[in-house]
Amino acid sequence: PPPLTFFYNTSNMGAYSYLREISKSKQSDALRFLARLRTWEYRQTGAMVRLSAPSRVEKARALGYRRKPGYVVYRVRVKRGGRKKPLKKGINFGKPRNAGIRMPVQRNHQVLGELRVQRKCPNLVVLNSYWIAMDPKYKYYEVILVDSFHEAIRSDPRINWIAKAKHQKRVYHGKTSAGRKHRGLRSKGIGASKIRPSVNANWKRRNTQKFHRRR
Repeated sequence: PPPLTFFYNTSNMGAYSYLREISKSKQSDALRFLARLRTWEYRQTGAMVRLSAPSRVEKARALGYRRKPGYVVYRVRVKRGGRKKPLKKGINFGKPRNAGIRMPVQRNHQVLGELRVQRKCPNLVVLNSYWIAMDPKYKYYEVILVDSFHEAIRSDPRINWIAKAKHQKRVYHGKTSAGRKHRGLRSKGIGASKIRPSVNANWKRRNTQKFHRRR
């Protein structure tokens, strides 16, 4: 039988829907050429750059960005792969259990980028981030930040929740979308019974012997 073909009803698709569908075809000639141009440009700039507008508008808006006062966008690059221990001549003197040299990252690269931007801008709060490009050496992300003390943010009922004190360090607690992913909180139901509130807290609760006081 002939392969199934899906047709989209383009009469009801908005501009952001078109951009979303185009961004899915990363292996197309147009996007591959665009990625080559963008990564070349990104390599000529610093590791962290403030932008006047996001490069992927549809993705930024889906993650909470609005073009109004109080919102800031940064582009950050993170070196790909893991790290190595700073050992002289690559020799680790000690016990075999400590002889490892390669240090795989415990968090994903996107969270590392969010943390670096948050440390650079301690007066802002990281809302979310998204992937934009990648070359053989770096991964590039755009991070959305919010000024939680701006009047335009505090008066907007859709975003003023971020002005609460418990959300001021949300990126350090792994509460962004990328942070929840590396904590394993994207899963629900079957197979996710031992990851909440966290893997370590769940293990500690299941392996702690409790003795009730005799009264």
